[in-house]
Amino acid sequence: MDQNIKQAIVKGETSLGIEIGSTRIKAVLIDYNYETICSSSYEWENQLIDGYWTYSLNEMINGLQEIYRQIKQEVENNYGVPLQKIGSIGCSAMMQGYIVLDQAGELLVPFRTWRNATTGTAALELTEQFQFKIPQRWSIAHLYQAILNDEEHVNSIDYMTTLSGYIHWLLTGSKVLGIGDASGMFPIDESALQYNEDMVKKFADLIADKDYPWHLKHILPKVCTAGEHAGYLNEAGARLLDPSGSLQAGIPLCPPEGDAGTGMVATNSVKKRTGNISVGTSIFAMIVLEKDLSTVYPEIDIVTTPDGSPVAMVLANNCSSEINAWLGLFREFYEAMGLKPDMNQLFSVLFNKALEADADGGGLLSYGYYSGENITGFAKGRPLFVRSPESSFNLANFMRVQLFTAFAALRLGMDTLTLKEHITIDRILAHGGLFKTPLVGQKMCAAALNVPVSVMSTAGEGGAWGMAILASYMANKSQRERLSDYLATRVFNDAEGQEIYPDSADVTGFALFMKRYTEGLAIEQAAVDHFVENWKR
Repeated sequence: MDQNIKQAIVKGETSLGIEIGSTRIKAVLIDYNYETICSSSYEWENQLIDGYWTYSLNEMINGLQEIYRQIKQEVENNYGVPLQKIGSIGCSAMMQGYIVLDQAGELLVPFRTWRNATTGTAALELTEQFQFKIPQRWSIAHLYQAILNDEEHVNSIDYMTTLSGYIHWLLTGSKVLGIGDASGMFPIDESALQYNEDMVKKFADLIADKDYPWHLKHILPKVCTAGEHAGYLNEAGARLLDPSGSLQAGIPLCPPEGDAGTGMVATNSVKKRTGNISVGTSIFAMIVLEKDLSTVYPEIDIVTTPDGSPVAMVLANNCSSEINAWLGLFREFYEAMGLKPDMNQLFSVLFNKALEADADGGGLLSYGYYSGENITGFAKGRPLFVRSPESSFNLANFMRVQLFTAFAALRLGMDTLTLKEHITIDRILAHGGLFKTPLVGQKMCAAALNVPVSVMSTAGEGGAWGMAILASYMANKSQRERLSDYLATRVFNDAEGQEIYPDSADVTGFALFMKRYTEGLAIEQAAVDHFVENWKR
């Protein structure tokens, strides 16, 4: 037992990061050296209900309680002390979407996630009005679409926020949001580090005839930057996390952030000219900009780092869901053989098979479109695997193509930055579960983007660890210490990582796959058009 860690736990010299991801709710408790003391997770899934992708927020609360229970139990088991005090807490979640509450704090409609491709009209109109790209997943697009649809609930809105802001409000009662997540609710003025006032006024003029009893500025959360105090865990929040009653209230919380912001922190990518890629149900790359882009691009979003620097964000809606589905099928086969699978081993074995494949995946083709894909213009998706009689159909090629297609839509968006805006990317830092298997995901990513890809030793912990770092930064920074300096000199000063350069054969193979991928989009469209969602109707 490490007595120093035990004392840190007793004194509350720790930071807890919570992240509500698209498939897992996760918590990471770190010490004053930013090392993980323990971590926990809870699996959950979105559902398509009444035409909207959503999650049960009651299940989210169950998940929060379960991950905290696991953390508390592991602390007691490993260090023999109860977990009662924590130095600081931070909450993160998948970005944007639409959560609206009435004056009583009740949900007006079920949570509408980033995955919904139902706000196309609103997003286009607002982009035209603002001359600034408004993606479909942004909260303001959801709100304006609800207005265009004449949805009754709009008149009763008292507060609009993201999932991270909602969790933070449940724990603290404070209606605030970190600037990175806020920049996906509504455009941010980089100089003021607040919502863009000119665009707020344009929106007010746009809906003036509706005569709603609210003003946009009054229903949006307050914008905070990294390092600010953003409230304290109240009694209700302490009991929500820990129904047993042992967790003490009064713990300071940092501004809640989106998973893009925590990914930047977890990969030390908040300085200009740095970039990172995060993989999960969706996949996105973040490039911190030195200058504004020359024009508005439909595939490029402009958001910010947690401390307010502008970032070009390329987000594809689909990434690992299809891989996970196929791994689930292989697990079922294993169980049908009377064996008990080790899922870590199953992932490792199947991922490593991809290294034995033909460079282009043997002529196979796959689309992991569980939902619509904004990069390629699909409002709906159909997971699809296609081959010809001449394709080389074996396990190695199958797995390689599943990994290739996870990066394919992102590559199309990244081409805009590199080919049209001539942005040079020296390297990408990657994190997320796909990179847990050593080398494989990294090698496929390097081939897809044709840049060196680095993975930190913390890659598997991902955003929850990054959120814990933001909580630590708030609690422990010196008066004028910038986030980038804190990360460089304190957190990552001796960090270990492994960098892989693109292999020329892999790059050539991925280019051949991309030719099939782009030409085969008509096949995916036919599946959307003709493979109906419910065969009984």
